[in-house]
This record gives sequence, C-alpha cells and structure tokens, in this order.
Amino acid sequence: MATNGTKTDGQVTELNEVSTNDKPKSLDVKGEKQQKDLPARETWGGRFDFLLSCVGYAIGLGNVWRFPYLCGKNGGGAFLIPYFLTLIFAGMPLFLLECSLGQYTSIGGLGVWKLAPMFKGVGLAAAVLSFWLNIYYIVIISWAIYYLYNSFTTDLPWSSCNNPWNTDKCYSNYSIADNTNLTSAVLEFWERNMHQMTDGLEKPGQIRVPLAITLAIAWVLVYFCIWKGVSWTGKVVYFSATYPYFMLFILFCRGVTLPGAFDGILFYITPNFEKLKESEVWLDAATQIFFSYGLGLGSLIALGSYNPFNNNVYRDSIIVCCINSFTSMFAGFVIFSIVGFMANVTKRPIADVAASGPGLAFLAYPEAVTQLPVSPLWAILFFSMLLMLGIDSQFCTVEGFITALVDEFPRALRGRRELFIAAVCLVSYIIGLSNITQGGLYVFKLFDYYSASGMCLLFLVFFECISISWCYGVNKFYDNIEEMIGYKPCLWWKLCWVVFTPLIVAGVFLFSAFQMVPLTMGDYVFPGWGQGVGWLMATSSMILIPGYMLYMFLGLKGTYKERLRIMLQPPKVTRRPLENGPEQQVETNTANVASPANPTSPVALANPASPVNPAPPANPASPTTPANPAPPPANTAAAASPVNPTSPTNPTTPATTATTTTTTTTSPVNPPNPVSPTEPIVSPPNPTSPTNLTTAEANV
Repeated sequence: MATNGTKTDGQVTELNEVSTNDKPKSLDVKGEKQQKDLPARETWGGRFDFLLSCVGYAIGLGNVWRFPYLCGKNGGGAFLIPYFLTLIFAGMPLFLLECSLGQYTSIGGLGVWKLAPMFKGVGLAAAVLSFWLNIYYIVIISWAIYYLYNSFTTDLPWSSCNNPWNTDKCYSNYSIADNTNLTSAVLEFWERNMHQMTDGLEKPGQIRVPLAITLAIAWVLVYFCIWKGVSWTGKVVYFSATYPYFMLFILFCRGVTLPGAFDGILFYITPNFEKLKESEVWLDAATQIFFSYGLGLGSLIALGSYNPFNNNVYRDSIIVCCINSFTSMFAGFVIFSIVGFMANVTKRPIADVAASGPGLAFLAYPEAVTQLPVSPLWAILFFSMLLMLGIDSQFCTVEGFITALVDEFPRALRGRRELFIAAVCLVSYIIGLSNITQGGLYVFKLFDYYSASGMCLLFLVFFECISISWCYGVNKFYDNIEEMIGYKPCLWWKLCWVVFTPLIVAGVFLFSAFQMVPLTMGDYVFPGWGQGVGWLMATSSMILIPGYMLYMFLGLKGTYKERLRIMLQPPKVTRRPLENGPEQQVETNTANVASPANPTSPVALANPASPVNPAPPANPASPTTPANPAPPPANTAAAASPVNPTSPTNPTTPATTATTTTTTTTSPVNPPNPVSPTEPIVSPPNPTSPTNLTTAEANV
C-alpha cells in the first residue's frame, strides 16, 4: 500500500490514503508501519466488471418509465434533438470526468477532492445526496417485489373487483366509454390494498407490514450484493445488468404483436418540431440526462476507483453512455407498443393513456397485462425486470456511499466493511419505514421532490465540473488521462469541461429554480410544514459546498488575500509505481521549506547552524544514523542538478540529499526518517527561501 509520506518543500500525501484529520490547514502523515496495517484495497476481478457495473448503475427505472413518457409528451422524435445535444455537451463529458477521477486517484468520492481541496464540500454533498436517495429509491423496489409476489397466482388480484378492498365504484371492463365516477381495479389495488392510503401527510397511519417485509427483502438483497466488496459485486452485475435486456426483448416481441401497437410506436417516434419552441422540452431533456446517468452522486467515482490504473476509461465511458441511450430508446418501443394496445382497448387517445413514473409501472402496465392471455406470466416478467433494473442502481449507489466513507476513514472502517455496510443498511431501512406507512406515499413524494431533486443535483454537478476544469486545471487533468490510457482525448472534452458543460448545468439549474412550485399530489396540496421539511432535506446537501469553503478559509492563517490565494492554488500531482499498483502524491505549490525535523518552523530555518539544528557535515559519519543505501542510477543525475544541491553550505535541503546521496545526517536530536531508495519522494522544483514565506503559507 502507501508508503511513508514526508513533508519537504510543501505538503506531500498519498491520494489513495485518506487522512482521518479533516482540517484543511494540514494533511496527516502516516508512518510506514501504520500503512502496512491497513487491509489492501480491492480492484475489479474481471475484465468487464467495471463496464457492466456502470451499465447496471446508469440504466435504471428512469430509462423505462420516464424517458418514453417524456419523448411522447415533448414532440416524439423531435425530443431526441435536445436529448442528444445535452448528452454530447454535458452528459458524456461529466460521465467521463467522474470515472477518470476515480480511476486516477484510486479513492472514493471524499478523498478524491484532495486534487482541489476547497471543493471537498462537493464530495460531502454527494454523500448526503446519495444517502437520501438510497432511502427512498429502494421503496420503489419494495413495491415491485410486492407486485411480483402477487403475480404468482392464476388470477391477478388487480384484474377483478371481487376482492375485499374493492369498492362499489370499481370496474374492470376497460372498454367502458364513460368512467368518470368510477375507479379501476388496478387503481384500487394500488391505493386500497398495497398502500391503504390516508388523506394526507399529516395522517401517517400505521406501518404496512407487507411493505415492511418487502422493504427488508430489498435491503437484504442490496447487502449481499456488495458485502464482500467489488470482487463479489463484479460477479453479481453479470446477471443483474443483463437480465433486464432479455426481459425487454421478450416484452417487445409480445408488444408489437398486439392490436394498436403500431399506432403507439408511431406516436412515440413521430417528430413534432413545434414543441422545440417550448423551454420545458429542453429542460426535460437535460434533467433526464443528469438523472438517468447517475451523475453527481459519487458512485461513478467509486466504481472507477477500483479500476487498474491503465484501464481505458475513455473507451469504457463512451460505451456505457451509448448503451444507456440505446436502452432508453428501445424501452420506448416496448412501452408504447403496450400503450397503443391499451388506447385501442379503452378507445382513448394515446396521450391520455401514456403515464410516467410509478403511474406507468404500477398502473398503466398492470392494467394492460390483465388484457393479455396468461397474464400472470407477463406480470412476472415485467416486475422481475423492474426489480433487476432498480436493484443494481441501488447497490451501486450504496457502494458509492460506502466507498467514500471507508476510504475517508480506512483505519476504522476498511477492516470492518461488512459490519459497516450492515449498519448503513439497517439505519436506512429504519428511516425508510416512514415511506411505507398508510400515508407513506406522501412522504415518498416529499423525498422525491426535494431531497434528491434536480436543483440539488445540478448545483452539485456545476461545482464538480468547475473544480476540476477551472481550479485543478483542465490541461493537468488531460495529462492525467493521457498517463492512464496512453493518449490524449480529443479537444472536444476540454471545451465541454471548461465552457459548455458549466453553462448548460447553470442554465438548467436556474430554470429549475424559477419553475419550482409548491408540491402537490393530485388535488392534494402539501402543507407548509411539510414543504419546510422538504427544503431542509434539499439544503442539507447544497449548503455543504459553500460551508466547507468557509470552514477551510477560517482554518487558514494570514491575510484574506493570502488565504484565498492558497485555496485557489492548484496542487501538483505526481505518481510513483509501488508494489500494489499506482499511487499518487499531491504536492502543493505553497512553500513550506524546513528541516525534516521541523518542517514548518521558521526558527529552525533562520538558524540552520544552531545547536538544535546543526548544519550537516560534508562527509557525515554519525554512528547513530546509518547510511542510506545508494539510490538507483536514474536518480544520480538529479543530485547534480541546481534544484537538488548537495553543498554542505545549503542547510535547507537535507531531505533532498537523503534521496540522492549515499550518506546523509541531520540533527542528532531529531533524526529524519530514512527514505527507501526505490520509493523516492519527489522534491518540488522551486524551493522558496525561508525569508519569503508568508504567514498563511507557513501555516498550511
């Protein structure tokens, strides 16, 4: 693993060994013995593990129940124009950025921000956002499990009105022309059987025991998908990521043979270019991209961090993005073939039959299934597909959250990973019970609208993009990608990261903020206190980004201008190969020149020949300090360079000579840690004179 990091002319630390001290003004340095005590960090076991994990994560419920609806609603084939423009200018660049960050640093979503320390709040916000998302997204999976369980029967329970929960207004003959004062059997199963809904958020009612059981089953599945680490998860995704495609293909073959299917598909693909004049169409396209690709949650960073250093992440990212968009479009053919069939049965316009979100998955499609021969079979296929679509997105999001915290506190959590995952799942399950009470559907809507809303996600993604392209440096990031894959990507990605993507994200964020209205569900308007709780969940993630910047600013010393300069100064990044694969070092440009015994003491620098800090002799032979072995021949040239002087009259570079000469001593009171010749510490090229140190730089 990581080796002992020694501070020389700046702060040196390994990126894949995260400090447990979160103070921005100093970075913890671990001893070599402590580093060896850490369990080794895992990597993907198979060649396609990362690719399939990204496919399973990015392709979720939104591809099936949201994209087809948006496409039909916003001009059919014309909707693909803003969709693909947003994908090319924002979606794919951000996807590549996150995967590359994780692979280069080999660390989770919190430690990766050592590349741009003042933006660590982005990682904290992503962790909070993924925590909220994990709580309510899995509730949808519990609904799918409930429907799947009730599908193992000869007659589907939502196909008739002869059940105890049905009312006198129930109807199951969908060819009735006027059903104004009636409710369908499918709707009554949804409201009166599964949820037993109350009148509003202020009436939570009792916990629905069947849903509590299915929610527990869902969390158990998630736990056993990730409990053994990515080597085990890589095997799980071979099934969970491919199974939905088999089901989609089977449902497509069945759907296109139904009467009215062709009309539904025509409605789906026929372009209406007049719709492109509406701003809502462009907003829907952008939000669909950001949600369906799972950007900003730290999960892609975590998945990429388990890659080998020289994996072609550029190729993999483009492949996953293409698969994601193709799946969304193919799912549209599956869904609208069924929608066209139901419009033919009910004699209603296709636009009225089409639905989005849970309305499509748990109302429109179950209604269509009842009209098919052997309806339980098609219900089993459909809800098992929803289960697989949701479960791999869920456990990859949980994995991103777990990886961020385990890498941030490796000494406390890496050896207890299984127990930590169990604790996270248990806490999330307990909080999630609020979503499965009789009034839980209102709580679910509150979570969905505020906690992981588009506004929070866009705010986070904007700062994520500019932190790398503007603060860390887009040219430096390009060099990092070239170091990994062997060549530089085309200039297009650089233009997107610097200009196009931040502009698009900021524009969509402002539109979302202006168009945000009080939450409603049908005719029910959420009370003010409920919306206040929602805004607390929304701001709990967003406030961490400026909050951490303020925390870092107050933690530094010096004038305001000096603090800002240090916060905005990008670090230098070097990497050196070790026995366990590539590791990186961050080397800040701030000059903290000092002796190894006291790297930040201006007193020691000012008096290099004092009794406490004697100047090193030309030919040291201290019996208490053994001579270091000779370095490799490649480093001998550096010893003679002006940057690495070996003159005994230069008291400020003893740490440098330790890596370039065969014998070196320092103060007998404070001897330095010997540095292994096979793992040299890279010295900064421009050591600053101790007399030129500012107050702020001396305290970083």
